[in-house]
Amino acid sequence: MKTYLVGGAVRDALMARQSGAPGIAHIDRDWVVVDATPETMAAAGFLPVGRDFPVFLHPVTREEYALARTERKTAPGYHGFAFHTAPGVTLEEDLARRDLTINAMAVAQEEADNPATATVIDPHGGRRDLRDRVLRHVTGAFAEDPVRILRLARFAARFPDFTVAPETMALMRRMVDGGEVDHLVAERVWQELSRGLMEQRPSRLFEVLRDCGALARLLPEVDRLWGVPQRAEHHPEVDTGVHLMMVLDMSARLAAPLTVRFACLCHDLGKGTTPADALPRHIGHEERSARLLKGVCERLRVPVECREIADVVAREHGNIHRSGDFAAAALVRLLERCDALRKPARFLEVLQACECDARGRLGMGEQAYPQGRRLAEALAWARSVDTASVAAQAQADGLTGPRVGERIQRERIAAVAQGLAKAGHDDIAH
Repeated sequence: MKTYLVGGAVRDALMARQSGAPGIAHIDRDWVVVDATPETMAAAGFLPVGRDFPVFLHPVTREEYALARTERKTAPGYHGFAFHTAPGVTLEEDLARRDLTINAMAVAQEEADNPATATVIDPHGGRRDLRDRVLRHVTGAFAEDPVRILRLARFAARFPDFTVAPETMALMRRMVDGGEVDHLVAERVWQELSRGLMEQRPSRLFEVLRDCGALARLLPEVDRLWGVPQRAEHHPEVDTGVHLMMVLDMSARLAAPLTVRFACLCHDLGKGTTPADALPRHIGHEERSARLLKGVCERLRVPVECREIADVVAREHGNIHRSGDFAAAALVRLLERCDALRKPARFLEVLQACECDARGRLGMGEQAYPQGRRLAEALAWARSVDTASVAAQAQADGLTGPRVGERIQRERIAAVAQGLAKAGHDDIAH
């Protein structure tokens, strides 16, 4: 049998060589084995892990080794493929079923320790497309798997200086028009979406999906934001969709975690449902955003931690932006609505999402966000109150039930007021 390094490791090594950068950006390595059977792999000590087709883990490195295979589509969507693996399947046949030319290159195992200088097997022009910065599908088989639309969009977010080949964009539009995207399962959509949000320029993910029509099918709540105007004094970029893309790219610039980036994606969904006669104002869009967010999360089965932060940001980002003028009592009430006293770490992520929103506007990318610092300090002052001691004293004074909670709240307000006064904000401390 013959073993080859394939896919991303080869691509990234060649990209590093082109740019003169040392090392490889993504070190995960995938292997294809030609002229082998599951029995010969098991006899060599490899551990089977594949459910749909034979994939094995190396007994030492735990890297994945897949038998060379071909595939045939048997049903719409992602779940509908028949795989064929046999000693007669060639490396070229295996590479032909891959998504993009830049991912359809291979290097023999004996040269794999230095793929940047190895002899590259490149039957589909991957090196040319790397040089020209083009994302191009390998064969017509691309159209058989709608997940590949999401994957290509994710690569556009990872490599923002790459363009999509016109024939590939045309193919993706035909796939969308043919209903292929409608058959995608929630888990795969969320998997690719979440990965794309974490790439270098997440806005490119949504730009590509929008250009081919897939965004309207997968996330109509986001797609309808383009063309919706906002007040220019607050949003010099005016267009809500343009603003959203700037917010997402700011979240990448600030190295925000997935929870924050998803909250950024969904914070303004309600603006897409503002009545036309109310534009460019968006009164009450926060509550509408929260309702739409709930539908998105249920449809895509979004993890709880992402849902919770996105909900707080959707409901409260306007109040957080305005909190620079809040006195102690209003600050404590805001902290309570955000459940910040119980979940302080989560609240700091809420603040980061709000900073992305504030700075993701035309000409405002370098502005400071003092509201975030002030609220973080207010949270620390409020949490410095020894609530157990306050509760015990309240009960000793004959208070019970909600009256005890009111006493604790007053102590927190006093602590925040004292902190504001010391910080030089005496005029709005009370």
